[in-house]
Amino acid sequence: MSTKDEKTKILLVEDDPFLSSMYSTKFEIENFFVLSAEDGERGLKLALTEKPDIILLDILMPKMNGFEVLEKLKADEKTKSIPVILLTNLNQKDEIEKGLSLGANDYLIKAHFMPSEVVDKIKKVMGK
Repeated sequence: MSTKDEKTKILLVEDDPFLSSMYSTKFEIENFFVLSAEDGERGLKLALTEKPDIILLDILMPKMNGFEVLEKLKADEKTKSIPVILLTNLNQKDEIEKGLSLGANDYLIKAHFMPSEVVDKIKKVMGK
């Protein structure tokens, strides 16, 4: 049995309880340690205190949207090197470009990816 310290720590910032639960379950099955936040403000706080290995970030959320969270993460010395994958239903070309220009490592459209494909993408970004 691996300990929490040996597992890749994922921060999932997603305001939809169903999606959050579905992704969390899938990630735990894949042996990731999952932290989750239901809004951008809480996500940013968790990122700063827990220093996850990777962050999955929704864009349309209460309190602080994903673009704002991403900007703050990339502006902070403690979190700027953490890979971020935007996970959203926004699929406009300009929003994708904005996310990548703000420092996201990748951009996944929720409707186009199964949870197992999201896991594969995380492993790719993490170099595993």
